[in-house]
Amino acid sequence: MRLRSLLPRASDYTAMKRSPGRDLLAGVTVAIVALPLALGFGISSGLGAQAGLVTAIVAGFLAAFFGGSNLQVSGPTGAMTVVLVPIVATHGPAGVLMVGMMAGLMLLALAWARGGQYMRYVPAPVIEGFTIGIAAVIALQQAPFVFGLPQPEGHNVAAMAASLAADFAADPNWTPLVMALGVAAVILLGARWRPTLPFSLLAVVAATALVHLTPLSAPTIGALPSGIPAPSLDFVDPANVGPLMGAALAVAALAGLESLLSATVADGMRVDERHDPDRELFGQGVANLVSPIFGGVPATAAIARTAVNVRAGAGSRLAAITHAVVLALVVLAAAPLVGLVPLAALGGVLLATSVRMIEVGSVRAMMRSTRGDAVVLVLTAVATLALDLVMAVLLGIAVTALLALRAVSRDARLNRVGLSEDMPGDHRSEERALLDEHIVAYRLDGPLFFAAAHRFLLELTEVADVSVVILRMSRVSTVDATGALVLSEAIQRLEGRGITVLVSGVRKGHDRPLMALGVLSRLHDQGRVFGTTPEAIEHAHGLLRENGALTDVPASTPQ
Repeated sequence: MRLRSLLPRASDYTAMKRSPGRDLLAGVTVAIVALPLALGFGISSGLGAQAGLVTAIVAGFLAAFFGGSNLQVSGPTGAMTVVLVPIVATHGPAGVLMVGMMAGLMLLALAWARGGQYMRYVPAPVIEGFTIGIAAVIALQQAPFVFGLPQPEGHNVAAMAASLAADFAADPNWTPLVMALGVAAVILLGARWRPTLPFSLLAVVAATALVHLTPLSAPTIGALPSGIPAPSLDFVDPANVGPLMGAALAVAALAGLESLLSATVADGMRVDERHDPDRELFGQGVANLVSPIFGGVPATAAIARTAVNVRAGAGSRLAAITHAVVLALVVLAAAPLVGLVPLAALGGVLLATSVRMIEVGSVRAMMRSTRGDAVVLVLTAVATLALDLVMAVLLGIAVTALLALRAVSRDARLNRVGLSEDMPGDHRSEERALLDEHIVAYRLDGPLFFAAAHRFLLELTEVADVSVVILRMSRVSTVDATGALVLSEAIQRLEGRGITVLVSGVRKGHDRPLMALGVLSRLHDQGRVFGTTPEAIEHAHGLLRENGALTDVPASTPQ
């Protein structure tokens, strides 16, 4: 039954019949946009242009067919490339293929366990900072293409870019630099002028013609084989499962996070669409499981290509499937032409992509929102650039959680309240004054948990000398073990000073941790736990009469 809920449904095919012409046109449009990106990301990953194309075809088709969104377009992405570069450097191309397959299995398991719903809890500042960091890494990765120099050793992109810039300054070759910046400028300015035109493809075609029809020279992609490679499992080595487990977890986490984020963006662009997060993880799992068999790199949904798909009028997954089929036809029929594309032109495409990844308005709004949001955004962006993507997201979430705990703990309060409104019976003003002198009531508002409990302890132990303290707990929202232990310590300190402590209004569910840790059990046995505050006050009144504190005031009589 669980597997059936993750597989394609009849409604998917019904949607594909509604407007096939519009979906086919959207698919062709996305393929035109995706072609230079697939080439560029394949080369940037270290496995070559063919690997990028194969990923866009195989993963793009399978993720569209099995995924949980009607509008999603998948393939190689810049974020995934950032993760793959150090894997290639450490384990080689076979390691990348193995990681992709392992990540696919993890995504399938996550989908089976209904893990898609939890991805929505990633805070927005973490996502924005993550995106900014990825954009910076993608831009720095283009340094070899932009400067027309060989890629140096290592995978620290900032150090690599600085080294290449120094080498370029010593012996500049201006053709690749001008070409890359020119292609990026055409794409960015063209998108503002005519957003519907495929300026990335037009700029790449123009740069290719310029290199091959003029004396200018620049490194090109080189010869590409026609067709999709035959399936192979030669890269599978069980001995590598352990060493590659950490990398596979990072790839699976990134694929799940970016895909569900992209699906959410697509939903926001169409009021009649809602994706299934578990099915989306299942589709990405199938795509990443199969793509390495044909030589493809790990894939994920692509926000930019998905946005193009929606804007082009796509209404079903037929558009994304068409995009994969068109790219397959390009590989079969035009591989020699694709091999003529200058690497600097692809570098320009990816430079423009990195710029367009950043939503300036959204970033500005979050930076002005709260100081905590600004800190999380900047910290995540810096960590993405300096560490790795998964660590950056985990760090951002951890800092957000700490800031949230601090905010919640500040809402927790210990307020001294008067007895008049809760005092039963009719009492003279003299008796009320004596009761106020000997009895003090404190109301605990908010959570009694580890982040706020010690502040409660300090405030309670500063109580002046009185005979009875009443702790009103009807407004406590939650109690954890730390809060219960601290409350117990505060009660013991008060009792050590000869003060009787009464507790009232413990809510259902809160009594369990308080009883389990011995906070209420002793007080309950001594008859000092009450359902309401008036009952506690009446008991305190009786205690004061027993010890003689109220002997000078006669008992009140009803009026």
